[in-house]
Amino acid sequence: MNPSIHSFLALAVVAMLTSCSRIQAPPPAPVPEVATITVTPQPILLTTELPGRTSPYRIAEIRPQVNGLIQKRLFTEGSDVTQGQELYQIDPAPFQAALENAQAALGRAEASLPAMQSRFDRFQQALADKAVSQQDFDDASAALQQAKADTQYYRAMLETARINLNYARVVSPISGRIGTSTVTDGAIVTAYQPVALATIQQLDPIYVDVPQATTELLRLQRRLEQGQLNSHATNLDQVGLILGDGTRYPLTGTLQFRDITVDPTTASVTLRMMFPNPDGRLLPGMFVRAVVKEGSNDQAILIPQQAVSRDPKGNPVALIVDAHGQVQQRQLTLDRAIGDQWMVASGLATGDRVIAEGMQKVRPGDAVKEVPFTSARNSTASPGTAAQGVSTAN
Repeated sequence: MNPSIHSFLALAVVAMLTSCSRIQAPPPAPVPEVATITVTPQPILLTTELPGRTSPYRIAEIRPQVNGLIQKRLFTEGSDVTQGQELYQIDPAPFQAALENAQAALGRAEASLPAMQSRFDRFQQALADKAVSQQDFDDASAALQQAKADTQYYRAMLETARINLNYARVVSPISGRIGTSTVTDGAIVTAYQPVALATIQQLDPIYVDVPQATTELLRLQRRLEQGQLNSHATNLDQVGLILGDGTRYPLTGTLQFRDITVDPTTASVTLRMMFPNPDGRLLPGMFVRAVVKEGSNDQAILIPQQAVSRDPKGNPVALIVDAHGQVQQRQLTLDRAIGDQWMVASGLATGDRVIAEGMQKVRPGDAVKEVPFTSARNSTASPGTAAQGVSTAN
């Protein structure tokens, strides 16, 4: 080999060794940073939304109580009527004639009664003196009883005629809003006919009937028995209402009762609420959502929904940072979604630091650096406020 080439290679090797000695070891990987939220139980009032439908407080179907001809309709369809207001006038002429006939018959019966009484008294005295026979006295007594019975009969006939004459005026039994009339002037109607002349509905107040699934009812009872809910909170019978367009009804209603009979077709029971309706904004048959208070939870644990993930089996889990600054996994039992948060039934305790951001960068056992979770989306319910949601499977 050429000596010059040999010298060049030696110098190159020395240069490479010198440069390698100058290369430093790579720096250690930085500790991942995660945002955590500290678990703090707080009292909240739990509510649930249930779909329902409005129904009138009272409803009256107007039917005639006598046969006759409708002379005039005395109301405007769709207007408000008051109790006792006259709605229809049935031709009163035949009923007036029957009243006068009954008055005349009663007068005739009452006119003959004194003579019958005097004859009975004379025969009674004469019978004591043996001046008349027992048969004559019995005939006089029977005639007197007949006259008294006739008087009572015609008095009852007179009262019946007076009642029928009053029934010729069809009046409203309740106050409310009247609908369409099914008859016009000149129509012939019959007593207690199957078709109503009109229907009146009282809309203030108004009922809201809401079905509640028996599974939800049993769940609520179980939570009350286990002490997870406090049923002694104030105003639990007050109910809110959300209209079909999503707006909130401004007035608060009250829970009247929960039915004790389960509908076999829907496996639900009916809850009835009553709402004031002074402006007639609620109409019968409207679909609404009632916001019903279930009770208060004095130790509710709420965490952001983004802090909860699912394991391969689909179970909800969360990552926490332990006292040594390392990541640990906790399996959770979720109760319900409340806004953008989960209400946790079990799996977390007071003081646990739950990772809300940065979960993708860490695994259980990793050491992490914590920073407070300050996302604007973290809208933790303030103590004492109502929270609503639906139950969820674990």
